[in-house]
Amino acid sequence: MTLRVDVRTTVALLGSVLKLLAVPLVLPLGTALVYGEPVLPFLATMAVALVAGVALERLRPDPEIDVAEGFLFVGLAWIVVPLLGTLPYLLAGDGTVAHPTNALFESMSGFTTTGATVLGDISFDTHSRSILMWRQLTQWLGGMGIVVLMVAILPELGAGGAQLVESESPGLEIEKLTPRIAETARALWLIYAGFTVVLAALLYGLHVGGYAPEMDLYNAVAHALTTMPTGGFSPEARSIEPFAPVVQWVITLFMVIAGTNFALFWHASRGEPGRLTRNPEFRTYLFAIAGVGALGAVLLFVGAGLAESPAGIPTIPGNPEHALRQGLFQAVAIVTTTGYASMDFNTWSTPAQYVLLFAMFLGGSAGSAAGSVKIIRWYVVLASIHRELFTTGRPSAVRPVRLGKEVLDEDTVRGVLVFTLLFLVFFFVATGLLFFDVVRTGASLTLLEATSATVAILGNVGPGFGVVGPMNGYVGFSDPAKLFMVFLMWIGRLEIVSVLVLLTPSFWRS
Repeated sequence: MTLRVDVRTTVALLGSVLKLLAVPLVLPLGTALVYGEPVLPFLATMAVALVAGVALERLRPDPEIDVAEGFLFVGLAWIVVPLLGTLPYLLAGDGTVAHPTNALFESMSGFTTTGATVLGDISFDTHSRSILMWRQLTQWLGGMGIVVLMVAILPELGAGGAQLVESESPGLEIEKLTPRIAETARALWLIYAGFTVVLAALLYGLHVGGYAPEMDLYNAVAHALTTMPTGGFSPEARSIEPFAPVVQWVITLFMVIAGTNFALFWHASRGEPGRLTRNPEFRTYLFAIAGVGALGAVLLFVGAGLAESPAGIPTIPGNPEHALRQGLFQAVAIVTTTGYASMDFNTWSTPAQYVLLFAMFLGGSAGSAAGSVKIIRWYVVLASIHRELFTTGRPSAVRPVRLGKEVLDEDTVRGVLVFTLLFLVFFFVATGLLFFDVVRTGASLTLLEATSATVAILGNVGPGFGVVGPMNGYVGFSDPAKLFMVFLMWIGRLEIVSVLVLLTPSFWRS
């Protein structure tokens, strides 16, 4: 049998990705130098990235990719890059991530912007500032997409770059903002980086102004790096809870921005701000956040949202600002799949937790850094159901599915329905398998905890409830369960279809 996939081309492209990864390692390396910490974990990783990258590139000096190579490359890139990302953790040898399985889990969680952690003790006593900065940086690199970054920096990929970008971001078609895909990739990354810089400056400005004593320069940069990719990692053990209310409000705003289609900001910068308000997906996205946030805030305000009084924070019932801030912050953090926590929502009542569980299935906008199903797909699913109900009673009627004034072709509608069904199937099967593993190992996990863990991992949300709550983590699971969750994070980031197509025999046959 002759393979239809040029494996040498795919591996040569992987070499280009590895070479590029040596550059961002300068940030944690610089952090190590500033704080007088070991630099070996980063120098060694840079050396491995450069040597392996150059060696692999020589397999095919001028790679030309087709559809098959694009899918294979993207699937492998999102495995190889997290594998490289484990090296700093393993070489540092500190805490739970000194174990290979935990290091891979943490690295995959970082690059896929899931935000689930097995770090155990998150503190500068156990981990160096530079290692925690690397942890933050992995999310920022993965937020807009490793392949999109590669296309932006290597325009010589030409038309093949479009195939790579579409393979990394399957589902609804990526809006081409400029005639060249490389220019589009650069535009998206500039917007993404620009918002990151603005957020870091705002957070540090609040510190300098005396409004946020805990938000020093390190924390400002660290949290900007994980807010914009909707990642949720924090160098603080209790996430955003230790910071002043004004910090929580600012981060809430930027999480909303991070979950918005970045193409809309590009149009706004070109003098078309009305695109935001006219976009049906953006309006639905804001409506979902407002609805979940308002329901959570009301439950907290009247006292029905708390199962117990959280220690060390003001009483929420009867405190409108606190109830609104906590309800809205967690709604935005979960809908955008950022996974930050402004308080331990394990202390919320069961009805309030089910509100957040529902929000985990929503996701942000297409073309954003958010994960899960995404608002636009639910919009299309509901529109398809409405059409089916309408045409059932009127068999001769022709009623297309519309997104605003735009008519969606049937291939797009079918793709949305297939993905949504696959997501739900994987969710139910994975929940059963995780629950079975917990029973096998004799651990204790409630149905709500197992359900929240699965959707949080598959949807790249991060924290769930109970033992996988926002102030806890996934370190207690067995190694096989962690490796299974690594797989779920991988297929969740690539939105399932791009991975499943690699497993079909027809993909490989000529």
